[in-house]
Amino acid sequence: MHKLEFRPFDIEAIRKDFPIFTTDPPLAFLDNAASTQTPRPVVEAMDAYYDTYRSNIHRGIYRISEEATEQYERAREKVAQLINAPRSRQVIFTRNTTESINLVAYSWGSTNIGEGDEIVLTTMEHHSNLVPWQLLAQRTGATLRFVEITDEGLLDFTQLRDLLTEKTKLVAIGHVSNVLGTINPIQSIIDMAHAVDAKVIVDAAQSVPHFQVDVQQLDCDFLAFSGHKMCGPTGIGVLYGKSELLEEMPPFLGGGSMIRSVERDVSSYAELPAKFEAGTPSIAEAIGLGHAIDYITQANLAAIHVHEQELLKYAHQRLEQIEGITLYGPAPHQKMGVISFNMEGIHPHDVAGILDTHGVAVRAGHHCAQPLMKRLDVIATVRASLYLYNTIEDVDRLYEGLCRAQKLMTRRKIT
Repeated sequence: MHKLEFRPFDIEAIRKDFPIFTTDPPLAFLDNAASTQTPRPVVEAMDAYYDTYRSNIHRGIYRISEEATEQYERAREKVAQLINAPRSRQVIFTRNTTESINLVAYSWGSTNIGEGDEIVLTTMEHHSNLVPWQLLAQRTGATLRFVEITDEGLLDFTQLRDLLTEKTKLVAIGHVSNVLGTINPIQSIIDMAHAVDAKVIVDAAQSVPHFQVDVQQLDCDFLAFSGHKMCGPTGIGVLYGKSELLEEMPPFLGGGSMIRSVERDVSSYAELPAKFEAGTPSIAEAIGLGHAIDYITQANLAAIHVHEQELLKYAHQRLEQIEGITLYGPAPHQKMGVISFNMEGIHPHDVAGILDTHGVAVRAGHHCAQPLMKRLDVIATVRASLYLYNTIEDVDRLYEGLCRAQKLMTRRKIT
């Protein structure tokens, strides 16, 4: 199996672990906020499961099933260590961040939120941290309240203080905006919410892959993230929750694996985390996530953060030189490696299409954040997002591609 032997943030060694970057022409992959690339060690770990110990877990009384179980539960322990969860039983495997949030909305929300209660969100939330709460409000009669953002793309803290009252039962907040890159002051928000006895769920899909997140230090009640945004496979996500909350919550799905005993008319449920992992889980994907955690841990999350910040500052300097470009969101020191922008007179989809012809992959659209698009008064943006394997050359190619797009569209208008 491929070994991880690169020195502290050796970018060339890191890039060699991602076969996609050896293709011709080389790819400048700048769509990491949607999904990252997967390194060879993660793929090899999943292949090893399928090739050498493919079996179901937890109840197989034979060698390869026991090995599969060991690797699956070891992945859970790696997640717990990554986010500093007190116990691995507080780590629930789901399909993705969206399912994790829906689990909390249906299980905790349906039993703890009722008519007249309020749920506080922000206008920068991803749809996965908005639609589940809309559905909960429709079921229960609760009210959704929204914290607006400033013109700089930061939360309006004065409004947040006003919205937090004894009616507030939950604050659902993204740690980092997937559109603006804004790093929200999550610790302060959690402290303010707890002061009015409200619970907090943190959408950490854009933070856990990029810098150290400590759930005990934050004292968050729930936290959710996905494997595919941190060098892992699709189809695997994580929900962390405080033990006392998870133990009180009813199951989200019913079926095999999540039960203790079943009678004709009633069942009793398994202990955590099995209570929330009904059916055969994503075994290979969980193992892959565990190895992805190994990978980014060895690359060093602090070094990844510094590398991304350096690239982000450089990208801002380059893109700000382009006439007619509008950048959205705060200054580089207040955000992660995400740059959303528009070019005067060119539709975002056209920009992305032209960049693709130059081997630069970005995303264009509303980024599952339509309320934020309305706040920005745009229909869509182009988004370039960075990760540990991106380089100065990738940013230069983005800049050059945008200049070409501008010239091309200008010529078309003239003719």
